[in-house]
Amino acid sequence: MSESIAEMILPGTYIEVRSEGLISAGAIATGNIGIVGTAARGPRNEVRAIGSYAEALDLFGAYDSFVSPNVAGSPLTLTRALEQAFRGGARSVYAVRIAAGDPSAATLDLLTDGGTAAFTLTAVDEGSWGDLITVKIVDEGAPGAANWKLSLSYRNVTETFEGADVAAVHAAMATSSLVTVGAVSNGTSGFATLDPAQPLAGGADEPVVSSIDVGAGLAVLEDQPVQLVLVAGFGSSAVRGVVAGHLERTENEGNERIAVLGVADAGTSTDVSAPLAEATAIADDRVVLVGPGLVTTDAAARAVVDLPASYLAAVVAGRLATVAPHVSLTNKTLAVDNITPHYTSTAYKNLLQNRMLLVRRKFGFQVVKGITTDTGAFKQISIRRIVDFAKAGVRQSSDPYIGRLNNSRVRSALQATLDGFLSQMVLDEMLVSYELSVTATRQQEIRGIAQVTMTLLPTFSIDFVRVTMNLQ
Repeated sequence: MSESIAEMILPGTYIEVRSEGLISAGAIATGNIGIVGTAARGPRNEVRAIGSYAEALDLFGAYDSFVSPNVAGSPLTLTRALEQAFRGGARSVYAVRIAAGDPSAATLDLLTDGGTAAFTLTAVDEGSWGDLITVKIVDEGAPGAANWKLSLSYRNVTETFEGADVAAVHAAMATSSLVTVGAVSNGTSGFATLDPAQPLAGGADEPVVSSIDVGAGLAVLEDQPVQLVLVAGFGSSAVRGVVAGHLERTENEGNERIAVLGVADAGTSTDVSAPLAEATAIADDRVVLVGPGLVTTDAAARAVVDLPASYLAAVVAGRLATVAPHVSLTNKTLAVDNITPHYTSTAYKNLLQNRMLLVRRKFGFQVVKGITTDTGAFKQISIRRIVDFAKAGVRQSSDPYIGRLNNSRVRSALQATLDGFLSQMVLDEMLVSYELSVTATRQQEIRGIAQVTMTLLPTFSIDFVRVTMNLQ
């Protein structure tokens, strides 16, 4: 039923409800992570929303050995980085599989007991994950009454299909979640036995990706509700151009975000010339540059390995996703086993002065200082996030007013809505104070423009505490 009746013709009581005073800002996401990387499974250049590492394994498959990858020099990066991001505390992730071309699916041609073709099994997703699917075929029937049992196994998933002949098993396999089946031949025959089980083969991941492939993956994240961006397995020097373009476009479209990148070369404990060169090449208030590298246990290799700094960046992003915008990462503990290298104090000072976010051993492993690569007003990550939060809230609060009357009453209601949002930011200690006005000249009213002017004073976190002791 309408709450506003324009024409009052019939006698009666007419009520008009003006709801502007009920408009307020809704919930604003601050810790959604967007990530691109290579994987063993899943569609290429499509976004998948995941909430746990178990989901990541189901969608993108397990990573290969970092020491001895499927393709030499190009270990899979996506689930490896997601493992670290969820370990850091990530809860909501938008992940994109990238590849250097179209990956191929693993297959296996099944034969009849006479050696002729039966049908072909093809993994449901392209990639090397399909090579881990094994097939076992045995006849468990009585003499003269065959009952063929075909078993598929992948990790902890087992599927079993039975039938008297090839055609019967083929029909039963239409429900498989692991493979698709090709056209059946010689359907009245029995199978050639596969015992022990035999794997599918031929799955390819195309993991030798370039910055062009990274850019294609980032492009599909542009319209997603993401606040933090990761590029799995890449150092900043290889992708800073495409990442900078992505950050610029998303900011222009009102989808502001911060990229957390690792250095390509973390150097040694005393020689930090390589990471210094990387750091001096970046000065962006939306880019966080992380070092050093990460030491962790590789599940595929079953060994402790040294990973590049991009994987430590995934831990940092996961941790950043757990804290409110105004909370600094400075001195916050990270869930890591070890780092490499362990810099000297002099190296830490040089890198900090060149705007790198560093991790050191201190009561576990802690972030030294939560900073971006900016040389200006947005050195602290928390300041960048506070301002982005305010922009998102003001945009969300203002949108419901578009299309309403542009008069002093509605503008006052808009100002009251924005006041309510910004006042809550003050109460939450994101802002020290603010100034706000909503105005429109006569020409702006005619053109449908209401001008919102704000001055925000963000809260700065404490980076140092100086203690002076007088001892007697």
